[in-house]
Amino acid sequence: MKKYLFLKFVFLVLVIGGTLSSWGNFLAGEDAYLREDYEKAMEEWQPLAKRGNAEAQNMLGYMYRYGQGIPQDFTLAQKWYRLAADQGNARAQNNLGAMYRQGLGMPQNFQEALKWFRRAAEQGNGGAQNHLGLMYFEGQGISKDVIQAYKWAYLSAQQGVEPALLAVEFLERELTPSQIKEAKQLANEWTPKGEEVTL
Repeated sequence: MKKYLFLKFVFLVLVIGGTLSSWGNFLAGEDAYLREDYEKAMEEWQPLAKRGNAEAQNMLGYMYRYGQGIPQDFTLAQKWYRLAADQGNARAQNNLGAMYRQGLGMPQNFQEALKWFRRAAEQGNGGAQNHLGLMYFEGQGISKDVIQAYKWAYLSAQQGVEPALLAVEFLERELTPSQIKEAKQLANEWTPKGEEVTL
């Protein structure tokens, strides 16, 4: 029994220690990134991303998408975003949706974009909520619905997302008072599903 408890303790120390070490490496990469030391950020994040860290995977996708310290590569951006998105990372889902919507390194696909935006928006990601509202307004991948467009833009604006604040102002000039009331009621009744759980 004592041996079992000792082994369990050692296992927990290794797991917690490894997690804290990974967190420290991620923060070191974030610090380097914010200083625009992209080489150092890549050095810290790449090993984490290869071990399955969704935040690091998302950031590698971002760096490849915008060519930050490395040659721009939409294929690698999509790869890293997808790995993180499949783990339920809302930021990566939003970023992957944007790539599908714009057709960056892949054929433009509004249905795929909508799918990824919705998954992220349902978790409460403000950027994805704004994108989802825009797709409803434009009728991209889904039937045009100005009520849903306002609802999602409004939810995003509540988080201070700048384009959503502008979208709400625009939509308030386009919609009737009853449409705005209905959309706000839907927004107020909406609750995020929370983070996706993956096995």
